[in-house]
Amino acid sequence: MLISRRELLSSAPGFLLAQPARRPKIAAICTIYFKFSHSQHIVDRFLEGYGWNGDHHKPPMDLVSLWVDQVGKGDLSRERLSRHTSTKGCSSIAEALTLGSGKLAVDGVLLIGEHGRYPRNEKRQTQYPRYEFWKEIVKVFEASGKAVPVFNDKHLSWKWDWAKEMYDDAKRLNCALMAGSSLPVTWRTPTLEMPVNSKITEAMCVGYGGVDSYDFHALETLQCMVERRRGGESGVKWVQAYRGERFWKAHQEGLWSHDLFNAALCRSHTLKPSREGFNNDFPTLESMQRLVRNPVAYQYEHNDGLKSTMILLSGLIEDFNFAARIDGQKKPFSVQMYLPMPPARTSLANFFSPLTNNIETLFLTGKSPYPLERTLLTTGLTAAGVESLFQKEARFETPHLSSIKYGPVKESTFWRT
Repeated sequence: MLISRRELLSSAPGFLLAQPARRPKIAAICTIYFKFSHSQHIVDRFLEGYGWNGDHHKPPMDLVSLWVDQVGKGDLSRERLSRHTSTKGCSSIAEALTLGSGKLAVDGVLLIGEHGRYPRNEKRQTQYPRYEFWKEIVKVFEASGKAVPVFNDKHLSWKWDWAKEMYDDAKRLNCALMAGSSLPVTWRTPTLEMPVNSKITEAMCVGYGGVDSYDFHALETLQCMVERRRGGESGVKWVQAYRGERFWKAHQEGLWSHDLFNAALCRSHTLKPSREGFNNDFPTLESMQRLVRNPVAYQYEHNDGLKSTMILLSGLIEDFNFAARIDGQKKPFSVQMYLPMPPARTSLANFFSPLTNNIETLFLTGKSPYPLERTLLTTGLTAAGVESLFQKEARFETPHLSSIKYGPVKESTFWRT
């Protein structure tokens, strides 16, 4: 017998799902809204619905307001507003949250601070204004004497102090703040979960992409798995980055295990062979050095002694693959966080569907489906890795991350189909 998602949630042991007297009202706060932007992928799903488990699913809530910071060539927000006349285009964040009434008038907020033309600092961090948008949202909450759930797309801020302030604001205001990307909730191949209370002795993610962007995705891949180990997440003591020739030297010296590295690569669907035309030819060190122009790694040590390594190998792969050594198991545990391969990644981006579905759960229940502390930690790890690179790959001590301790949710939130 098939049951609906709401029926499933309401029947879960110990779970009481409040039945709202009316459809929740949602506000969207965006940096920019163009084709294939995060705003388009997420906001469109609230406006138009999306494919879910073999059917077309329309979120049981209404997107009633939209504010976009940068409107220019290629903008889609005005077209969406012209078709969805019940959604109000707003001139400020405060108006989007109050609908012009002066007091909070929505039941949830989408904060999508990704893409757009924003400055970069000397560390090459894009200074997306998520913190600035958040503080405008907080002003409305404080003036209204109450807060509603907020989803923040990707990491909290490019600046650690601001990220920690956002976290502290959420706790102070009793605001259900959910943050992060699609990596922890997308499909996995194979459909595996890290068993709770596993004794993990080493972990690794091998992915691709740039610093201060896709490194966050790879760190989320790591954390959503290793947080399930015995004792949960214990905090992080230090981070050290490796790039270019120093990366290859560290790799050859075995600073991270080659068997885990190879296990992760074996999960890739996009792995380039060492010789063109030989699809079963596993890449050699020489071929990897030829294909990967700018390898990057962040290695970090947790308070409980676990060492995790995040590796970016653009030119060799185009996906995110996890591997870990579990005490008592001869072979490495490995899995891919599956994102549709090009060109489907840009045209469909179906991995935004499980992310949107979890955002719906946030708005319907008033609780984040997974720990905010995960995103706080991965935000801090991203900033620490960037800082280590900026300091000529010196080890960067992280006492501010040492106190971030949390446990996983019992049931994993990745998409099983």
